[in-house]
Amino acid sequence: MTQDELFKVLVAHCKEYGFIFPSSEIYDGLAAVYDYGQMGVELKNNIKQYWWNAMTRLNENIVGIDSCIFMHPRIWEASGHVGAFNDPLIDNKDSKKRYRADVLIEDFLAKIEEKVNKEVEKGRKRFGDAFDEAQFRATNPNVLREMAKYDEVHARYKKAEDANDLAEYRQIIIDNNIVCPISGTCNWTDVRQFNLMFSTSMGSTAEGANTIYLRPETAQGIFVNYLNVQKTGRMKIPFGIAQIGKAFRNEIVARQFIFRMREFEQMEMQFFIKPGTELEWFAKWKEQRMKWHVNIGMGAENYRFHDHEKLAHYANAATDIEFQFPFGFKELEGIHSRTNWDLGRHQQYSGRKIEYFDPEEGAAYTPYVVETSIGVDRMVLAVLSHSLKEEKLDNGETRVVMSIPAPLAPVKAAVLPLVKKDGLPELAQKIMDDLKYDFNCQYEEKDSIGKRYRRQDAIGTPFCITVDHQSLEDGCVTVRERDTMSQERVKIEDLRALIDKRVNLNNLLRNL
Repeated sequence: MTQDELFKVLVAHCKEYGFIFPSSEIYDGLAAVYDYGQMGVELKNNIKQYWWNAMTRLNENIVGIDSCIFMHPRIWEASGHVGAFNDPLIDNKDSKKRYRADVLIEDFLAKIEEKVNKEVEKGRKRFGDAFDEAQFRATNPNVLREMAKYDEVHARYKKAEDANDLAEYRQIIIDNNIVCPISGTCNWTDVRQFNLMFSTSMGSTAEGANTIYLRPETAQGIFVNYLNVQKTGRMKIPFGIAQIGKAFRNEIVARQFIFRMREFEQMEMQFFIKPGTELEWFAKWKEQRMKWHVNIGMGAENYRFHDHEKLAHYANAATDIEFQFPFGFKELEGIHSRTNWDLGRHQQYSGRKIEYFDPEEGAAYTPYVVETSIGVDRMVLAVLSHSLKEEKLDNGETRVVMSIPAPLAPVKAAVLPLVKKDGLPELAQKIMDDLKYDFNCQYEEKDSIGKRYRRQDAIGTPFCITVDHQSLEDGCVTVRERDTMSQERVKIEDLRALIDKRVNLNNLLRNL
């Protein structure tokens, strides 16, 4: 199955099993807006709980807040979003489709990298154990030709990006015959800038209304509450403020399911530190955040750091943690050393002094900040895309299984009476009533036990508990494990401990 085919299967599976639905679907939907179904919201909440506890419970100097979506419009002037929160957009005249010019170029560069990697793999297969990758890359004519092309385009792109040269963006696209994926033509318009913020009005009358914005990020809510938290919490540098919340961006080129949406959720933490220590803390948070991701159990090889070559105006260091999605390695989390730019700007625009008096230094200063910012929806997509598997069984049948890491699984256990009679439903319901206080469980008695196993596999339930006639005699049930499909007889009173050992989020936290 190709990556594109896997992605289409994933989208269909998410809808069929209650993970994610197109928003307003009975009205033909709303582009790039999605609703989380009964399974999706449980998965999403588990991811948020894992992040929140890792931040606020494991770090005694990090606290959480929940700031409003509506904020004073001057905040977005101070943050630079009003003047500079733009995307370079280009239209294809034949397909009438709109694209981000920078993404078209980056995708083109990624294809060159893919060609090079394929050549390297050919060499590896040809030479076996004697293969020297560095020498191959330095001498193979095909690799050298492709890398020369890559370096030329990459240099032009970075120069255009630094100079915000929209005409050069277009010229790079034309010169390299980068075509529209829909029309297959190179009939492009000029590149234009488009502001991504949603605006609305606040006021009792149209004449007296003020223009305000739906926040494009949650970070500013933390910065404008810095003084409140620091003083009321008696916080000492270094300390952090964490927040989970909705953000909104008018993405014209929203695509790839829930990877890029117009309404999304972020988990952000701003860590306030003494100036001059920011790069040390930046390195520490890079390590800690990668450890958090790998700890979930989806394979360290599926993550990588991507350091920024061009830094945002507020940053002196930045990197992305990228995950291998079905459409390639893409950003999952950003880690940025933001210096004191944000607090300094809010101090300037508000007229309020935003400083920290350091008793050890005997002086006041505006703290520097290291930020960690992760998209909840992208995290959900990473888990779902990695977990969806189609397996051939020994009997020739095929099963579709979501091997979601057990602590994140929407449903932890399914309680299944073998038949709907002979007192089995009553015992199964008693087990369900006992377990539901500790775990999200499902009770199901419709269809054959095999079909019920398959449905639970498809939503990622780690354990199926089958109550049979023997259970009435010996007080034991059959517990089936999702990934191995192994079965064992377990005493009913031992069920809670057995399930808890695998699914408790605290077990993940202890590994950090």
